[in-house]
Amino acid sequence: MRPLDEKETTAVFEKLFKFTGPNLKHLIERPAVEGPDPTPGRYCFRLHKNRVYYASESLVRRAISVSRPRLASLGTPIGKLTKSGAFHLTVHCLDLLAAHARHKVWLKPASEMTFLYGNSVTKSMLARITENTKAGDGVVVLSMSDLPLGFGVAARSAQDCRKADTNAVVVHHQADTGQYLRSEEELA
Repeated sequence: MRPLDEKETTAVFEKLFKFTGPNLKHLIERPAVEGPDPTPGRYCFRLHKNRVYYASESLVRRAISVSRPRLASLGTPIGKLTKSGAFHLTVHCLDLLAAHARHKVWLKPASEMTFLYGNSVTKSMLARITENTKAGDGVVVLSMSDLPLGFGVAARSAQDCRKADTNAVVVHHQADTGQYLRSEEELA
């Protein structure tokens, strides 16, 4: 387990900024109240076996006493770095993204299962969309009861969605909560 270097930090922050925008500072400056310390700490990002974790500083200090081969996980896994240096978000970070997301999409109740099976969101599945969404923005997909289902990338802007065909893709699927069942071995 080690801190991210400059290139890795840039890749992680660029990806998170795509979904959270200026709310990214709330992720970083969020006070952590876990641990024996009476004063609140902060959260940080750590790399372990090509996976990026989001954990409190007090948890990181306690994890230092565990040897690297024996350390399985630390905090919340938010993504993984590929060998080429690209960063991919995983479904584990969905709660963090949903809490700080800039753009959101709500699905009709009848189409939630279609998304959870790994399909992209079409206009016919769409119930609501955040007004200022542009094509290429990161969006969090929610149910009508504001339960986070997954996330993806907007294929069309909010204005283009109004004029689009009912079968037109609105959000390209990236991850959803159904992945826990579809690929248990990979996510463990």
